[in-house]
Amino acid sequence: MGDRGKDDAMKHRKTNLEAVTDKPESQDPMARPATTSHKEARLGREVQARIGQQLRAMYNDFVNQGVPPHLSDLVRRLSDQDQD
Repeated sequence: MGDRGKDDAMKHRKTNLEAVTDKPESQDPMARPATTSHKEARLGREVQARIGQQLRAMYNDFVNQGVPPHLSDLVRRLSDQDQD
């Protein structure tokens, strides 16, 4: 990519990002540690409900489109092959 379009201040700017190190006990970034010394943040029911409403509103059109005929035909043919 290079430094094209950046001024001198941007080229030498430091970030506050820390290096990520692999932990030997797990390679799964979504795995929970065996013990935690900090409190876990939890969302209240109202917040969870609101997030769910917003997600449903965002993806409603997509869900209502259904499966295109060529894909449903492909799934049907593959299913027929598995039964043979």
